[in-house]
Amino acid sequence: MGVPAFFRWLSRKYPSIIVNCIEEKAKECNGVKVPIDTSKPNPNEVEFDNLYLDMNGIIHPCTHPEDKPAPKNEDEMMVAIFEYIDRIFNIVRPRRLLYMAIDGVVTPRAKMNQQRSRRFRASKEGMEAAEEKQKIRQEILAKGGFLPPEEVKERFDSNCITPGTEFMDNLAKCLRYYIADRLNSDPGWKNLTVILSDASAPGEGEHKIMDYIRRQRAQPNHDPNTHHCLCGADADLIMLGLATHEPNFTIIREEFKPNKPKPCALCNQMGHEVKDCQGLPREKQGKHDQFADTVPVSEQEFIFIRLCVLREYLERELTMASLPFTFDFERSVDDWVFMCFFVGNDFLPHLPSLEIREGAIDRLVNIYKNVVHKTGGYLTESGFVNLQRVQMIMLAVGEVEDSIFKKRKDDDDNFKRRQKEKRKRLKRDQPSFIPGGQFSPQALGNRSSPQAISNPRQAAFEMRMHQNSTTSASPNTSLTPDGSPSLGGGIKRKCEDSDSEPEPEDNIRLWETGWKQRYYKNKFDVDASDDKFRRKVVQSYVEGLCWVLRYYYQGCASWNWYYPFHYAPFASDFEGIADMPSDFEKGSKPFKPLEQLMGVFPAASGNFLPPTWRKLMTDPESSIIDFYPEDFAIDLNGKKYAWQGVALLPFVDERRLRAALEEVYPDLTPEESRRNSLGGDVLFVGKHHPLCDFIVEQYKSKSAEAVDIPPELCHGIQGKLTLNDNAGLSCPNPQILSFSISFKDPQFAEDFVFKATVLPGAKKPAPVLKPGDWEKTNNDGRPWRPQLGFNRDRKPVHLDQSAFRTLGHSMPRERGMPGMYPNAVPLGAYGSPYARPLMGSQQQIPKLLPSKCPLLAAPLGCCTHLSSSASPAGLCWNTVWKEECGEWEGRTTSERCVAALQVCLANLRAIGWAFPPSFLLPQLLFPPGRACCAAVGWSSRESSQVELPPGGSFTTSGCVPATFSRASVGHCRYVLWHFTGLCSSSSSAETPSCPGR
Repeated sequence: MGVPAFFRWLSRKYPSIIVNCIEEKAKECNGVKVPIDTSKPNPNEVEFDNLYLDMNGIIHPCTHPEDKPAPKNEDEMMVAIFEYIDRIFNIVRPRRLLYMAIDGVVTPRAKMNQQRSRRFRASKEGMEAAEEKQKIRQEILAKGGFLPPEEVKERFDSNCITPGTEFMDNLAKCLRYYIADRLNSDPGWKNLTVILSDASAPGEGEHKIMDYIRRQRAQPNHDPNTHHCLCGADADLIMLGLATHEPNFTIIREEFKPNKPKPCALCNQMGHEVKDCQGLPREKQGKHDQFADTVPVSEQEFIFIRLCVLREYLERELTMASLPFTFDFERSVDDWVFMCFFVGNDFLPHLPSLEIREGAIDRLVNIYKNVVHKTGGYLTESGFVNLQRVQMIMLAVGEVEDSIFKKRKDDDDNFKRRQKEKRKRLKRDQPSFIPGGQFSPQALGNRSSPQAISNPRQAAFEMRMHQNSTTSASPNTSLTPDGSPSLGGGIKRKCEDSDSEPEPEDNIRLWETGWKQRYYKNKFDVDASDDKFRRKVVQSYVEGLCWVLRYYYQGCASWNWYYPFHYAPFASDFEGIADMPSDFEKGSKPFKPLEQLMGVFPAASGNFLPPTWRKLMTDPESSIIDFYPEDFAIDLNGKKYAWQGVALLPFVDERRLRAALEEVYPDLTPEESRRNSLGGDVLFVGKHHPLCDFIVEQYKSKSAEAVDIPPELCHGIQGKLTLNDNAGLSCPNPQILSFSISFKDPQFAEDFVFKATVLPGAKKPAPVLKPGDWEKTNNDGRPWRPQLGFNRDRKPVHLDQSAFRTLGHSMPRERGMPGMYPNAVPLGAYGSPYARPLMGSQQQIPKLLPSKCPLLAAPLGCCTHLSSSASPAGLCWNTVWKEECGEWEGRTTSERCVAALQVCLANLRAIGWAFPPSFLLPQLLFPPGRACCAAVGWSSRESSQVELPPGGSFTTSGCVPATFSRASVGHCRYVLWHFTGLCSSSSSAETPSCPGR
């Protein structure tokens, strides 16, 4: 959705909607990666029913990533897409349905215009970047710089990720194979229903998903408590999720991390961009240059966006008292979604006075709450707009437009002033003298070959004399070419020496009087007094608002409608819109796949089209040559960067385009004709799925009629099944058996209205936010405990008195009580069953510093003192082993030592103790213990998981897992103290008594 800063604003205003994903990582055994069992419970402590993938948000980062090297060929791209889907599936682990939707053909004309702008921009920016790269390369080589040889490879044109291209056809085939393989090999896919809606199926990917949800919600067998999870990075997914009114709806997306390091496209080195490349030799990466070809890339992390929590926020914000009508939260959510359209979307430009970064949505909500008492009702109902009430909101915004523009100018001037002062401060703080000549700073790339200093005394004298001569001249005195002061006095500073940055000229000047006249004259080339034209622009924009809302709630109202202007009107122009028509043409015919390519592709991407079709883009005699300009203007429209501007492209005339294509249609090959036809969704099931036998019977009957899906066999999913040509085996491997069949959503009458409301029987999720009256209603004094993650009953890590005592001896003591952890209460001050005083014979615990833990220097036989089960230490280990790891008897001495140390180290690391690396190395133990370490799987890797026979496991990553929730931290530090103390003392050291539980 075209709201660049929407998610940033939303996550800052409503921070509790974000939950970090917990992802189980695959393990390796002898160099072989062990696959993750996705049939096990979800590590995020929530079970999702349906997972929907907006595939275009996966295809683009996998085919042309920004933070790592791009795939070398199409095969690597497909593998990257499969691995990405596997990661999402591993995190979400759906139990009923996986719906994969790719942007299909015949998207509405309103969307085609946006696609056309994107693709023309991408083609222009790619060509400009290639030209600039070649120019800088030649300049660097001419100066004697060093650059690696230029790779001769064809630039990947991301425009091929468009419905109708051969790439998208190949992708659909590969996804069919991928689905068939996973249905037969992954236990988490065993009973899963998979629906693939590829590029041949009409509609945008996210709207195909929403259409499926709407139609399933209207069925009697639909479960109103289905937990949906939608994967995608577009901001409009949040709007669409709210529009479903499903109580359990979650969005998963990549966590955005700004300023990721990128390698230079010329020298492949980090730390600079192409324009700043100096052609310096590459430094050695590692002692033996073993990291030369590696790029520091951190794995992308994912986050959940919980829409149920967002609904809680909105309920607090939108609830209004003393309304003249009954308050309905679901209707107010629809109004909030509608108001967000004014700050921009994929189909309409945003109003000039409403900027998301300036708090436009908050302003609209405040106006809405002030005006709704006068409107007599809500703005929308199930996707239909009440224009009379919208007019009142817009005119209220129009009253403050002038002050908005003036405040925007003031804020911009203040920002420029602060930036100018910052540049001056940085310039002032620079060193006043930088040595030159032999002592001048050298680039990092030249450190490998330092030059010897010759005659340093003479060089120092010359530098000192040069400094004196430059400082003696006045800052305002100009110098002649020979270095002497000029008699002509000061000279005016050049523009490039100015502290201010060059900015594009703004002819509109919205902060000055007459801004409306200048706006219409510059943007539309009409006079502002032309009321007829202004009303035409407003009417088109109002039609767009109605079309977009209906598209979100009911589906596409018209395939042919689009907004025919590049700019939006002002809010103050929305006068008299109540009587404007909002009906749309019915029965409109959409474009076919290749026709759509002709409508959105620039001439530079014509290689994806048939030769005769491509000629229409470049032939000067072509009747539609004006649709494909080689260059076009970009109006910044008050913005700073080109990507924020408006691409001034001519709109495509549908009738002229169809007439020109009629002449070249006979030139299509059979394969091109197939790609130019429309397809549908395909349903996949494995051989263990309850629906499998039903599908097999349909193929045996060879009936061409569509049959209804038995909902009891397919998790309540309803629709029509039709035999297709790619039946039975879904991949060429005969050992991979899965069945596919054409699927069609339930059909409804053309005038059917999907109700935007919560379904009967839906259970409202437990609240997450802190109640506003918590302090008043809870007299027992219980503190508020925020919910972390999805499970509100998750038990936090418990630290008893012994743990705080241990922290007090190992943490800094700058604040708090002496010898105590700063946040701990005094000993014996809380009535915990674990609270107990120190025993009289118990010694204070020394700090566990490396000097106190000479395990590597310990004699090989030192651990024999810990092996006796009669000793207090042995009894303590016996207790730990029995409670955490099973029976103690039957274990060798080495196993006992290793197991007890593992328990101790894990729990002590969990409370913040830092250990030297030797603590995690198997070599630190005596020789018999090394074999024991291998037997129990003790690894030195930080992220490894250790299995302790006969049961129980823990991770050494700093978290206390559930298996050790009852472990006594006091026992752990006590055992470790005994171990380290005995290792560093004589063999006859007497062991203190064990304090017991």
